[in-house]
Amino acid sequence: MASEKAGKHIDEAIGQSLKELRRERGHSARALAELSGVSAAMVSRIENGLVSPSISTLAALAEALSVPIVSLFREARTDHTDFTLVHAGEGLKSTRLTEGHRHDYVNLALHARRDLRFQARRVTLTRDGGKPPTYVGHGVVFVQVLSGQAVYRYGQQHLTLSEGDSLSVDAELNHGFVDVLTPEFVFLTVQAERP
Repeated sequence: MASEKAGKHIDEAIGQSLKELRRERGHSARALAELSGVSAAMVSRIENGLVSPSISTLAALAEALSVPIVSLFREARTDHTDFTLVHAGEGLKSTRLTEGHRHDYVNLALHARRDLRFQARRVTLTRDGGKPPTYVGHGVVFVQVLSGQAVYRYGQQHLTLSEGDSLSVDAELNHGFVDVLTPEFVFLTVQAERP
């Protein structure tokens, strides 16, 4: 019975997502049926959560809507979700020590799911803190400079970043700050990767 209830919930969630996406794009159910090759009756039954559509049907509908198939599952919920609220001046303060270098950071967010690891930190580097480490990893790293100026190395590129600048990089290439040009350099970094 529990699996039937969960299946019904997923069918309804898919239907709700399909209806919202269809309306966002200004399509009638009949127009979506014509674009996707799925009958108008089936589109209606899916939107009302009355059937469990096949993957091929979902793929045809997603293609007609120009969205990834996972978008049709956006309303499906798990039994739990997490959120993190960090008020100004708060967060978990930490210090990272590596060979010849030290920097302070504040953890602002950390989410670990089976399909994604996400973290956000506010980091402070000082000019006399030693040479910062470079990294190689997975996923994507985003940096937003809050104050100061420093040089960031991405592969063979050396990029000077100043207050207000932002940068995003594929983390699989060597990257990281190599020189702090002002007495203090403060930035926000966000990283997302598969675990």
